[in-house]
Amino acid sequence: MKLLSLENELKNNTYPGRGIVVGRTPDGRRAAIAYFIMGRSENSRNRVFVEDGNGIRTQAYDPSKLTDPSLIIYAPVRMRDGDVIVTNGDQTDTIYALVQEGATFEQALRTREFEPDAPNYTPRISAILHFAEGSFEYEMSILKSNHGNPGSCNRYTFDYENPAAGEGRFIHTYQGDGSPLPSFEGEPKLVAIPDDMDEFGDMIWNSLNPENKVSLFVRYVDIEDGSFATRIYNKNG
Repeated sequence: MKLLSLENELKNNTYPGRGIVVGRTPDGRRAAIAYFIMGRSENSRNRVFVEDGNGIRTQAYDPSKLTDPSLIIYAPVRMRDGDVIVTNGDQTDTIYALVQEGATFEQALRTREFEPDAPNYTPRISAILHFAEGSFEYEMSILKSNHGNPGSCNRYTFDYENPAAGEGRFIHTYQGDGSPLPSFEGEPKLVAIPDDMDEFGDMIWNSLNPENKVSLFVRYVDIEDGSFATRIYNKNG
């Protein structure tokens, strides 16, 4: 698979929707995570990321303008016994709860499907990072309608064991703008990951379409000891 420029992927797509990037820094010491959201409607754009314990949640920037919280207010990032869960919806809580009970990431997501936002049927994208004894691996998932048919859910899980240094994977909800919005296709894209977290975050934020971007979360996790640093970008506030 060709190594792509994440910067070019974002600059050449006005509306990738929501996106998750997971990978490993070139020095091999840290795991890199990014999650961004975009919006076309006033309701979708009226959001910010705020820290919530070791994770984050979305909240309305202007509560008086919030019309429908059902698909836009959720916890995109949660931690469980060192694992980091990142998703584009309330399936974060589903994964957290069912993994806590002994289910796998894939089994937890079998209880969910794409979002009920006809006619787009936005895919649910998710990732989980596992850290143990100085090692790191991750899984990614996308749940999508079958070519816009809400009667059929296609489920894809991708497992990355001992990820290569300097490489990451990028999955997002939409191929691009449209009506209805076309769902992401194929396996997560192979992209380069830099050593510097601020460089990584600034590149993503500055590459997202300025009209449609809303918020960005970036975290680098030390694979050896689990310590981490986080940066949040919000267009509002």
